Amino acid sequence: MLLKTKISAILLVLLCTVFTSIGQVLFKTGSKNLALNLHLLITNYPLILGLLSYAIGAFILIVALKKGELSVLYPFISMSFVWVSFLSVKYLSEHMSAFKWAGIFVIFLGISCIGFGSKSREEKSKIKRRADKKRNNKNKWTKKN
Repeated sequence: MLLKTKISAILLVLLCTVFTSIGQVLFKTGSKNLALNLHLLITNYPLILGLLSYAIGAFILIVALKKGELSVLYPFISMSFVWVSFLSVKYLSEHMSAFKWAGIFVIFLGISCIGFGSKSREEKSKIKRRADKKRNNKNKWTKKN
């Protein structure tokens, strides 16, 4: 079976995770001023920008899903954890412990396994197609003689 997921789809999912991660940081920032007051809600710009960022991320994800397999693309969503960690340190002054860094390493490891697993499946398909093509060419030649 040929891998149906294009590299551009993976890159779009990664871009999606950037937008949703920015949205999450904006949600956190906007939550400081959150109240059940209409005026405060419509003037809570971090919250509104977070919603907009999430909407852009969702649109990008939908476009990406059109170009690839969900089982290959969706695990890349875990990159959101990585981006949120970096953004939280930079913009929210949060601390990254050794365990959090280890978790980020495991996320990268997991995504790499998915990438390599998908690639090996694609390579197997190419090898099988080449063998089938050679066999078909050989059968055509032997039928002619």
